Amino acid sequence: MSTVSDIMGRVFDIQRFSLHDGPGIRTTVFLKGCPLKCAWCHNPESWKKESELFYHAGSCIGCGECATVCQHGAHIISGGKHTIDRAKCVGCLACADACPTGALEVTGGEKSVDEVISAVLRDADFYKNGGGMTVSGGEPFLQSAFLIELLKAAKAAGLHTAVETSGAADIEDMLRAKEYTDIFLFDCKMMPGEKHRKYIGSDGVKLHANLKMLDKSGAKIILRCPIIPSVNDTAEHFKYIASLANSLDNLLEINIQPYHTTGLAKARDIGKDDIFIPQDFDAKTFKEYIKNELMPILSNAVPVNVKSTV
Repeated sequence: MSTVSDIMGRVFDIQRFSLHDGPGIRTTVFLKGCPLKCAWCHNPESWKKESELFYHAGSCIGCGECATVCQHGAHIISGGKHTIDRAKCVGCLACADACPTGALEVTGGEKSVDEVISAVLRDADFYKNGGGMTVSGGEPFLQSAFLIELLKAAKAAGLHTAVETSGAADIEDMLRAKEYTDIFLFDCKMMPGEKHRKYIGSDGVKLHANLKMLDKSGAKIILRCPIIPSVNDTAEHFKYIASLANSLDNLLEINIQPYHTTGLAKARDIGKDDIFIPQDFDAKTFKEYIKNELMPILSNAVPVNVKSTV
């Protein structure tokens, strides 16, 4: 029988002094793995549950140490230029150990609950005015056993807890996590349907059904709504956000999140070539949609905040 100490999680980042992942100053733990594939994802390194190789071309000096240790011919040094044939890479990651400049970096390593909580508690002094720990991803419920034990440990340490989720999870796991979660930061990317499937990889029906079941259970929820130019920056979508918010009994606030390009460089660094680049953002139209489409329909007396990150 497994014990808490046996449960390991795949973590790709622990971000300190986070200001956009829940109330107050927070430490955000990012878990690897996601069943969705949002075209605009700003954490594309979170998709796979396994460790992955980042290649930071600007730091490469073309020394060839990676090619020397790679037994599969994935690294090619030619004319002073370094390229990676990722089809040949088997994920041994020996190249990252050999790289003298950090141009090759592994993202995603196994950590225990105790290791993560110890890292989070280093910032305990900053949590006194409402901050705490947020678990994000990826989709953290893809590692539900680890997530729940991490939340238990955080509550045992007296921390405020939040979980950011797309809802792509088993509702039973979400309800188990609810006992140890103060706030769910629930993504609302677009209304369910074929457009949802095209850009996100799911029709969204289960995701939104889970949101409503979680709300009915009494869980406190913040809706996080990324607005992507040429995808969901429409009057129809803002009206949908308002109608969805009106259907929730335990909604604390709505976060409107304008698209940013943080994920583009990271996608290139892990070898993703099919990068989605939206049209330029129209701030004027965006503000008009909030004023004219969302606010008049919104019946819940909850604040609507424009955040700076997706």
